[in-house]
Amino acid sequence: MIRQQSTFVHAFEDDEDDELPKPLLTPDIDAFDEDVLKDADLLPREVVAELDRYIVGQSEAKKAVSLALRNRWRRYRLPTHLREEIIPKNILMIGPTGVGKTEIARRLAKIQNAPFIKVEATKFTEVGFHGRDVDQIIRDLVDIAVIATKDKLKKRYAARLKETVNRKIVEILVGSKNPDGQRIWREKLENGELENQIIEFEAPPNQPDAAPQKPFGGGGEAFKFQLAIPADLFGGLQFRSKKKMTISEARPVFEQMELDKLISLDKVHRRAITSVEQSGIVFIDEIDKICNPAGQSHGPDASAEGVQRDLLPLIEGTTISTRIGNVDTSKILFIASGAFHSVKPSDLMPELQGRLPIRVELKGLGQQDLYRILTEPQVNMIKQQIELMRTENFNLRFTDKAVMEIARVASEVNDTVENIGARRLHTVVERIVEDYSYNCDRFHGQEVVITEQYIKEHLGDMLLKTDLSKFIL
Repeated sequence: MIRQQSTFVHAFEDDEDDELPKPLLTPDIDAFDEDVLKDADLLPREVVAELDRYIVGQSEAKKAVSLALRNRWRRYRLPTHLREEIIPKNILMIGPTGVGKTEIARRLAKIQNAPFIKVEATKFTEVGFHGRDVDQIIRDLVDIAVIATKDKLKKRYAARLKETVNRKIVEILVGSKNPDGQRIWREKLENGELENQIIEFEAPPNQPDAAPQKPFGGGGEAFKFQLAIPADLFGGLQFRSKKKMTISEARPVFEQMELDKLISLDKVHRRAITSVEQSGIVFIDEIDKICNPAGQSHGPDASAEGVQRDLLPLIEGTTISTRIGNVDTSKILFIASGAFHSVKPSDLMPELQGRLPIRVELKGLGQQDLYRILTEPQVNMIKQQIELMRTENFNLRFTDKAVMEIARVASEVNDTVENIGARRLHTVVERIVEDYSYNCDRFHGQEVVITEQYIKEHLGDMLLKTDLSKFIL
């Protein structure tokens, strides 16, 4: 399959800046980020294959999110007048705890390199009640996008930043009028021989993107004010202070100073907003906790029904005011999830159900599923424990029967106490390696083999206590 390379516009670059790369113009794809186009260019089965490296099973959920990701790529390829008419199909994941709902959404965001935020539906209250309103979700997502955008730009200009920073450090060490000395010290600096050398230099005081937002009047997130001093208030005068630190500590300071010269905050903010609007992903967990069973009008949270109503415009598409500008939420992908033990998805408000049109049910995990979780993912729990113990200079090895016994014990405890899915494996595995981890210095240079018999001996009391655990408050 031959894929055509597409051109794009850098949302953060100025056309008139000769030092920065010139943007390429495309009539069909304007002001979209190169990384979005590149990272989203995966076929649905390729996305599923990537998810399979970390998550076992749940093929229906993987298929749904892979199609959502591919549809975004398809929308990017459309002309502007068609692109604006197409909105993402939001997803509702239904399944017990510990089966991979959050991990699927988190890995999807990493695949697309997109702004991602996970929130608990129970943390928010209806507008008018004391607490956080749902608009804060988008504001937090924008803050995440600003940080990610700065990191991307820093990587893009890494070579230029390194060259400039090294030159400035050498000038501080030997001056700017000693070329022979600069060359000698430059070699030492590049070889890492001067990282602990202390230097003194002038740097502007630390200033965030904007002044911190301060609530007043006890209104929580509803009322805020900002106090920001313009940079040119005193005719462009910048107050600087002298700092003393090692070269290794000073390097990030110099890199940030030089990065600020290459790009302006306005460009970062514009790109961050575009990233949120066009590729942002919001994962709303525990959405079943903000709805009541059919026929029951009152629940433990007086504002739960109101939170659903507040989520409606957010998911359908509205404009949210943030500290760096307005954000349109109509193209953000929303993924909601819940166990739905005491309520059904149909107990959600009909309008909210309509805004989550794609439903996928994640299955509970059995013994064989737990065994696959222990062995198949790229960085599974068994491998993690082996590598952790290797840092203590001894080798830890699990026999295949021992791994199967771990899965059996975890499955049995889930069935008899409380089903917490794959999270039970953490409890069991930590219990098994506890003695070796505590007495790690006694096993230097040795190989420790975890057998099926060892697990039965050390986890027998855990199985005996399961019946009593059901009666402990």
